[in-house]
Amino acid sequence: MYLHLGQDVVVPIKSVLGIFDLDNTTGSQITRTFLKNAEKAGQIVNISDDLPKSFIVCSDDGQMKIYLSQLASSTLLKRSETMRFE
Repeated sequence: MYLHLGQDVVVPIKSVLGIFDLDNTTGSQITRTFLKNAEKAGQIVNISDDLPKSFIVCSDDGQMKIYLSQLASSTLLKRSETMRFE
């Protein structure tokens, strides 16, 4: 099964480690540092034309990628839960 993250990007549902709301999580210094370090390491993939609303942490073959999506975390969570029971 795959999860559609927005635009033309889909990832295997088993590679998703977490779905996070940017507004709620970036208030924390730990999250900001995590995202800044990931950006420096080239692990951020911006798939949002507008301001991103969420970020999705994925691991594929031991490599971490963080996708910035214009879709709300609640929307992505609902999509992922629906796919797991199909």
